[in-house]
Amino acid sequence: MLLGAHTSTAGGVSSALPRAGAVGATAMQIFTKTANQWREPAIEPEERAAFQRGVAESSLGFTNAHDSYLINLASPDPVLWTRSLISFTSELRRSEAIGLHAVVSHPGNYMDDRASGIARNAAAITLALEAAPGRTRLFMEMTAGSGTVIGSTFEEMALLIGALPATVQSRVGVCVDTAHIFAAGYDLVNDYDDVWLRFGDTLGFERLGMLHLNDSKVPLGSRKDRHELIGQGAIGAGAFRRIMTDPRLADVPKVIETPKGDDEVTNDRRMLALLRRFAKG
Repeated sequence: MLLGAHTSTAGGVSSALPRAGAVGATAMQIFTKTANQWREPAIEPEERAAFQRGVAESSLGFTNAHDSYLINLASPDPVLWTRSLISFTSELRRSEAIGLHAVVSHPGNYMDDRASGIARNAAAITLALEAAPGRTRLFMEMTAGSGTVIGSTFEEMALLIGALPATVQSRVGVCVDTAHIFAAGYDLVNDYDDVWLRFGDTLGFERLGMLHLNDSKVPLGSRKDRHELIGQGAIGAGAFRRIMTDPRLADVPKVIETPKGDDEVTNDRRMLALLRRFAKG
């Protein structure tokens, strides 16, 4: 079972490995750079080698990066769009260089016209994937639907991916965040089977690259992105128990992004232990 947490890389990307080990992670998500800065640091060869060696010696079977929060590939502002494209391409190259399986990215905010924003987003994704070839895949993350954000419905995500040329589509999948889709109106509590039926019919389970397992501080359909500890929010334990025992999701990497609390270990270790108990049925 590929299960883990978003893990700090303070001190360098290889420093995330003992932190992941401390919570018993078999999957790990990281930032390869400071997420709220445009600066695009290179990862030095020694650090890259240390990371790859550490992964090989660990229990990790899946590793991914989350890209910068500043990126908006759907922006109508040509300066921001270009800056976002450069940053996004750099993220793909860094992730490929250190051997990550995937990069998770939020679709952008269209700001002006939805169809135009989707087209700009698709164009940027295409350019970036062509400029950064390799085995690292791209997982577009379902969003909560606030403001002019793209990707809060399965249909819109399918539209975005469908706008990509066939030459890059094979590298693109979907990351489903439970808190995001719940906030977007997908009722995992009362309509669990219907939610996944709609996902399968619209996007296909072959597109499901990973899951972000987060409870929600806010109610169904609130369109706000507010993560809570598993079983302590509006989604509740029942839906996560079903996720952890759903055979369709058994091989899908699962990463928590729940509140850390006072340290980097206690809450993550407790949440992952809870999810493992759920998996036992």
